[in-house]
Amino acid sequence: MLIQAYSVERIRQAEAAAQARTGDGVLMRRAATALAQVVVARLTARLGSRPGSRLPGRSVVLLVGTGDNGGDALIAGALLRGRGLAVTAVLTDPARAHADGLARLRRAWGRVVTADDPRVAGLLAGADVVIDGLVGLAARPPLREPAASLVRLAVDSPALTVAVDLPSGLHPDTGVVSGPVFRADVTVTFGALKPGLLLADEWCGTVVSDDLGMGVGTAPGTSVRADLLALTDGAAAALLPDPGRADDKYTGGLVGVAAGSTDYPGAPVLSVGGAVCLRPGMVRYAGAQAKAVVARWPEVVAAESVERAGRVQAWVVGPGMGTDETAAATLRTVLEQDVPVLVDADGLTLLAGHRDWLDRRRAAGQVTVLTPHDREFTRVFGDLDLTDRLDAVRRAAATSGAVVLLKGHRTLVAAPDGTTWVNLTGTPWLASAGSGDVLSGVIGSLLASGLPADRAAALGAHLHGRAGERAERAGRAGAHALWEFLRG
Repeated sequence: MLIQAYSVERIRQAEAAAQARTGDGVLMRRAATALAQVVVARLTARLGSRPGSRLPGRSVVLLVGTGDNGGDALIAGALLRGRGLAVTAVLTDPARAHADGLARLRRAWGRVVTADDPRVAGLLAGADVVIDGLVGLAARPPLREPAASLVRLAVDSPALTVAVDLPSGLHPDTGVVSGPVFRADVTVTFGALKPGLLLADEWCGTVVSDDLGMGVGTAPGTSVRADLLALTDGAAAALLPDPGRADDKYTGGLVGVAAGSTDYPGAPVLSVGGAVCLRPGMVRYAGAQAKAVVARWPEVVAAESVERAGRVQAWVVGPGMGTDETAAATLRTVLEQDVPVLVDADGLTLLAGHRDWLDRRRAAGQVTVLTPHDREFTRVFGDLDLTDRLDAVRRAAATSGAVVLLKGHRTLVAAPDGTTWVNLTGTPWLASAGSGDVLSGVIGSLLASGLPADRAAALGAHLHGRAGERAERAGRAGAHALWEFLRG
């Protein structure tokens, strides 16, 4: 039930193995057929039943480069000609266009022009569908001319935009963009999902994946390990721990929250609320806001310090804690305990000046989860460049020995062994004060239940994102609104 994305290298391995089984040309014909079917279905849906909505005569423009994606587009164009659509291929390099695909399109009476033809801008402006087959998986941004200019023209087209395999200008493995990118309404990808499609969804539109019989991850000679994972709602439900008949308050997960200060009384209330609403067996609170926490959450056992809080199975430390000597002492005390520890907010700022505390936990094999946003990440991992967020979070996890959750539109979770997750849920409404405090409590509760740290972080981000979506639909603003929506 997990969503799995694979690097270009693994896709290529599976593609070579499949071609050895099926022979040349079979995969391309399958890809072109899948592409044409999606175009017909999407265009039919877009046109609806209004007058003049029949497919024959509708205009399709193919943007065709020199690689296999261009071949897919050309053969799909020939198939669309068979449905009565008017198809024009715009070639960036006629001498290097896919020969068989070009021959098929010409036999189907498709039109062919070059990228420097003065009619191209008008063709794109008047098209019903624009299909992007400019570059393939081997290309890296930025796009070169004339592909870059064609993409700029396509951006202004009112047509249905369809990308072959991935939008041109998007890095397939990282989602990084540099320069113009084809903005697709739908991307038809082949073999398996590529990480870039999950990381840069704003360019990809709806993603339709067709295996083409390649068996990525399972075919002989390929690795079964995906390069990027994401949870579905079904997978999240399967991971979410529920109490059993034999459980009591001590066996159902006991999480401690060390948070808050005189200056920030709300953060511990929000973080504790995130933990309570995930339903652990018990939540303990340690800090300066014990009265405020218990007033809102009377089921919480509260103390004024970590030393007096009692035993826990996981700690959350940092939200609203401040960065003074008292806060530093609290962080150090928590990190010295042999239980999973999540460090957030002010705890991360303090940890940036005491990396040796993190190193000691790594040496002892203790589980640590760090949950920074971009600025906090830079404080702790100042030598890592966030231009490529996927690479940065993986390096941070590998060098620190911690599971690192990097917050953002597409929150990333990386484990020290390289396992990496991307969260696909959420809404801009979550970009509000206190939202991260709730998330820390949610993940802390899951850690206390015994889930592996990377799965706890990925699941917490998924549930937090869904809660934000539900709160938005209900018109409920503010981080505290997330509490009631965390379990659906």
